[in-house]
Amino acid sequence: MKLSGELKAFQTRLGHEFSDPALLVRAVTHSSMSSPTRDDNQRLEFLGDRVLGLVMAEALLEHDRGASEGQLAPRFNALVRKETCAEVAREIDIGAVLKLGRSEMLSGGRRKMALLGDAMEAVIAAVYRDAGFDAAKALVLRLWGGRITSVKEDARDAKSALQEWAQARGLQPPEYLETARSGPDHAPQFTIKARLSSGEAESATAGSKRQAEQAAAKALLARVEG
Repeated sequence: MKLSGELKAFQTRLGHEFSDPALLVRAVTHSSMSSPTRDDNQRLEFLGDRVLGLVMAEALLEHDRGASEGQLAPRFNALVRKETCAEVAREIDIGAVLKLGRSEMLSGGRRKMALLGDAMEAVIAAVYRDAGFDAAKALVLRLWGGRITSVKEDARDAKSALQEWAQARGLQPPEYLETARSGPDHAPQFTIKARLSSGEAESATAGSKRQAEQAAAKALLARVEG
């Protein structure tokens, strides 16, 4: 299989030349473009998530040999979550080579966090299938770069941390209320208010409900912890 000029350029950005180009094509093919003769990237995404997890677990253990499981787990989650995968995908411009169906094209699929994160995991799996674990590991370590060494000492999930704070003080679990939504359908903005049963509240706006909830929780936690 011959690659298009765009995919050849992407190989250069990625830093891996495929022995089996079909793997790369499959990795950037969204399910909206699948057909009986064209595989999509869902199975590769499943595999890539596991490869990424193993690479990150090893990297974190090597980076901080004295860290406890309780310290490592939130750092790991911060490095492998979909938002981080999407950030890396944007840096190498996976969006430019995604193969999308018409509906996804019209709804801004090349910019969607979930699609970019899934494609990044699929590309990792494609490299793994093409050249083995060492090649996939080298790719991940290079693309994630300083994120591994600079991941926050306390990378706790903000919603979990806020709930723990509330429970420790005999309060009910925090509430999360959607107070506003704006922007076009393909790029919505959600405003979420996080509120404690004691009355304190903070709001935040982001491109997904999950991100807005996390940001609101982080802001509220910072407020109540002073």
